[in-house]
Amino acid sequence: MTQNPFLISPQDLAAVIGRDGVSIVDASWYLPAQNRFAKAEYDAGHVPGAVFFDQDDIVDPASSLPHTLPPADVFAEKVGALGISDRDTIVVYDGMGLFSAPRVWWLFRTFGAKDVRVLNGGFPAWQAASLPVETTAPESRPAAFEARLDEGAAVFLPQMKDIVAAGSLQILDARPADRFAGEAPEPRQGVRAGHMPGARSLPFLQLTEGGRLKTPEELRRAFAEAGVDPDRPSVTSCGSGVTAAVINLALESVGNRSSRLYDGSWTEWGSAADTPVETGRGAKT
Repeated sequence: MTQNPFLISPQDLAAVIGRDGVSIVDASWYLPAQNRFAKAEYDAGHVPGAVFFDQDDIVDPASSLPHTLPPADVFAEKVGALGISDRDTIVVYDGMGLFSAPRVWWLFRTFGAKDVRVLNGGFPAWQAASLPVETTAPESRPAAFEARLDEGAAVFLPQMKDIVAAGSLQILDARPADRFAGEAPEPRQGVRAGHMPGARSLPFLQLTEGGRLKTPEELRRAFAEAGVDPDRPSVTSCGSGVTAAVINLALESVGNRSSRLYDGSWTEWGSAADTPVETGRGAKT
């Protein structure tokens, strides 16, 4: 296994494929503007034994927001049907390298799985290593996933309002800097441009290189350049709660065990009528 306990290399994953208690999850998801289709790409080729985790389906069915944290029983039913147990070593990857997989890494850990890894470099790194690819889905073997929600992992709108008002936590925004500043429109209709008062701009791509998470030393430099103290308690946010988890993964990788994720993220905050919004890049420094 790799030195970072939250990552695994393609070679190390290849060595454990097929072992009992190892579940592999394709967590690919794309923005509409990327013009890529996750399930079709999974069907065309994936890591042998991987199941497809639909990030638009394993959500709270009662919420109008995208990618919301599902109730524990819904999560347990959906991932159990995929054959995943909370006792497994779970390896998550995506088709971009490091984009949507950390969200599913965060979800599994939030619901009680103890050993969850991200394939560093994702499916592109797997292919670059000339490792085998499969085009058929594994045989369905339902498993029992005992979902136990970690109440401290996620932040919801009422809490987020209090955090912003009090300045009690670092708020780290993973969106591109121009969206943070309000210089570029939001991709979702009806969502205001800008950021939460007091937030810091930390685009998730600053934490990766070549589709891989940077080393702990490089991550600390990236945090410092963004004016972020990686050892302080933080809450992360992005457009819809997906790439925010890249920051959570990076914080955990440098030893911060007190990071949280704002589940509604900017889609919720920017479309609410009673939430303050700032523009400009000044909150970064």
